[in-house]
Amino acid sequence: MVMITANFERAARPEFLFSEAKSEHPSRKESARRTADAALLDEYSRAVVSAVERVAPSVVNIEVQQGSKNQRRDIAGNGSGFVITPDGFILTNSHVVHAATRIVVNLSGGRDYPAELIGDDPETDLAVIRIDAPQLVHVRLADSESLRVGQLAVAIGNPFGFQASVTAGVISALGRSMYSQSGRLIDNVIQTDAALNPGNSGGPLVNSAGEVIGVNTAMIRPAQGICFAIASNTARLVAGWLIRDGRIRRSYIGVAGQNVPLHRRVARFYNLPLETGVLVVSVEKNSPAERAGLRQGDLIVAFNGQPIGSVHDLHKVLVGEQIGVSASLTAIRHTEKLELPILPAESR
Repeated sequence: MVMITANFERAARPEFLFSEAKSEHPSRKESARRTADAALLDEYSRAVVSAVERVAPSVVNIEVQQGSKNQRRDIAGNGSGFVITPDGFILTNSHVVHAATRIVVNLSGGRDYPAELIGDDPETDLAVIRIDAPQLVHVRLADSESLRVGQLAVAIGNPFGFQASVTAGVISALGRSMYSQSGRLIDNVIQTDAALNPGNSGGPLVNSAGEVIGVNTAMIRPAQGICFAIASNTARLVAGWLIRDGRIRRSYIGVAGQNVPLHRRVARFYNLPLETGVLVVSVEKNSPAERAGLRQGDLIVAFNGQPIGSVHDLHKVLVGEQIGVSASLTAIRHTEKLELPILPAESR
């Protein structure tokens, strides 16, 4: 009798009691998942906030007056820039200050200073201006060769005159090429989905450590989420030349290139010190590269015996002193290693 009652009671227990008991575990898992998601979002927010707090004091608004074609009136415009030295040197885009008749810099603290154009390089869309102000907070430039697709990218600038506006995204691609306003290709450009708008030009693109990885320069309209920045290594090189000489007299060979990895077996077979090179994306007609026999698809690995592992390396060796001086370009075509004599010309 006892056994029958026990079996009956077990069989007669409402099923919803078992359902409630089973549903407790999924709800705890869901709660834990939501907590983990919230923690990740908080960590992301802290990374963005930290980066902005480090760089924002160095970001400036640039107001310009530019002479119009008929010279009857000036055209007003604005852009962004950022302080790169404590004694007032500021990096921005060439198209922001090119042909400016008057430049005024608004610091983050609200002070205004007249600025002098130190140097302008339309070929990389970079320019350096200077203000007479002491002890300025300046940025730190990162090594753009260490960037990875997918890492955090924060853009700071003054779109439509709204100062210190922040957008965040990721690095969408590396090694892009784009045309500058001078009509020449700029290599090694960063693509990001951090939103840019008119007025953002010249502002910094920043990593999670608060280091500048690029100079914001362009967006594709009407597409959304396709924006570009000049890599910090290019900016560092160009800014140094502009501060020193006020202009850049550079040689060129007439190729558009992209950084690519080399297969380890190829590097070992040809005894190459680097496992990266520059893939020739295109060759300009009647250029030194075309006359030397360089072709699209070739892989540049050395210039005058100096290893070339990136577009930045190639830019560094193509200095003004190389204009009209015969050189040797080492390239790999399929499985063949080539030594091509080349005569760099002065960049137009």
